[in-house]
Amino acid sequence: MFRIDTPTLIFVRRLFIYKVVLMSVLLSVQTQAQNTIHPASAEYIYPQDELVAKNLENWRDQKFGIIIHWGLYAVPGIIESWTLCNEDWIYRDSTSNYNDYKKWYWGLNKSFNPTKFNPESWAAAAKSAGMKYVVFTTKHHDGFNMFDTQFSDFKISKGPFETNPRADVAKYVFEAFRKENFLIGAYFSKPDWHSQYFWWNRYATPNRNVNYDIRKNPWRWNQYVNFTHNQLNELTSNYGNIDIVWLDGGWVRPKNTVTAEVIKWGAPIPEFDMHVDMPKIAKKMRENQPGVLIVDRTVHGPFENYRTPEQGIPNDKSEDPWESCITLGGAWGYVPNDKFKSAETVVHTLIEIVAKGGNLLLGVGPTAEGEFLPEQISRLEEIGEWTSKFGEAIYGTRTMETFKSGEVYFTKSKGQYAYALLNLSKENPLANVVTWEGNIPKKGSKVYLLGNSKPLRWKTEGSLTKVWLTKAQLKDNLSEPAVAFKFKY
Repeated sequence: MFRIDTPTLIFVRRLFIYKVVLMSVLLSVQTQAQNTIHPASAEYIYPQDELVAKNLENWRDQKFGIIIHWGLYAVPGIIESWTLCNEDWIYRDSTSNYNDYKKWYWGLNKSFNPTKFNPESWAAAAKSAGMKYVVFTTKHHDGFNMFDTQFSDFKISKGPFETNPRADVAKYVFEAFRKENFLIGAYFSKPDWHSQYFWWNRYATPNRNVNYDIRKNPWRWNQYVNFTHNQLNELTSNYGNIDIVWLDGGWVRPKNTVTAEVIKWGAPIPEFDMHVDMPKIAKKMRENQPGVLIVDRTVHGPFENYRTPEQGIPNDKSEDPWESCITLGGAWGYVPNDKFKSAETVVHTLIEIVAKGGNLLLGVGPTAEGEFLPEQISRLEEIGEWTSKFGEAIYGTRTMETFKSGEVYFTKSKGQYAYALLNLSKENPLANVVTWEGNIPKKGSKVYLLGNSKPLRWKTEGSLTKVWLTKAQLKDNLSEPAVAFKFKY
């Protein structure tokens, strides 16, 4: 045991915060460099189970969701889990001892006590933004469980928070969002770096993969497979209706599923199969939760019900179900002094994604105390001011053959209406005449500006459509990040 005097401790803390922020920037850049954008692919397999297919189409209608990363990493305010990983793109203090660092990180469970945990406020904030579904991290790669699993003591309900009546955090998160009519998604990491069945202390941990040869140690790997099955069985048995099981850690996969896409990410390629018997897992989860969507991220096949490009948007539209998961700030979880995207940026992102056939899953991370920051809440409210007015052009829509004309994006309802959404900015302000090419309104159709009941004057010139706004409409919408027009097509 050693002591640190107060001035030194203050300096160390400040230095740590500085490094946290730097790490956030570096890893944000790295994440974008390794984004997992999946192009439309013949490898996508549409669900054969009728109930799964029905639920998938319902999920596609929702368009806008929230993913909440919350775990040990919130205590010091660092990037989620990845500082534990010993790969050359990971930033850590070069003077730190790796094994000591891991002990320090995993020891954070002794100080994680989120006494201000209030999932109802999270659900209210997400609802105010116009979000329709939630994905909550029940366990990230570090192996810390945010639910009361009976197969590990490394959990939020075993430590300072265990006497809190809401110690089974996932239960109360799911309940709060269900009350607001959200679809419920459980994020679960297939790799678990805390488990001795995945990262065995007998060996070093050179990268994110299992650190021993599972061919020579089949008993140990089978214990890990059983552990994974048991935890997923818990999540789909004990936590009410679950609509989505969002499985992260796509490097835990059969070796024969490694593709050129995977290699492009720069992730370490396993030397041998690291499968956890997904057919058996899926069968059991769907016995527990009939029709549940399973998202085995980046492992193309029958258990990747929709694709999940990360921190980016595909260049083209895709009719395969997909969802871009993008952070509101620079990090998935809470990091001090994080910089949050403007409401305008999020709205533009949502519009582009939906016009290309996808959903937006926006990442918001609570503090270690269990709260969203005031800036996060206000940003979500700003986004909601737009979705409450123009959401008809977003929710329940599908793509059109031409999805874009300049700064105008197009969607269509399942009926006879189409929508033209114009992204606005300082560089592209709203004018009294709006023009787009293609997707011409049907002859005799009335064209409306959403939020207004008065039809607009419009005409076509060849393939161009011109729409005139009134002075009042122009004035009322000048500060909007985007506007949307409705017409028959």
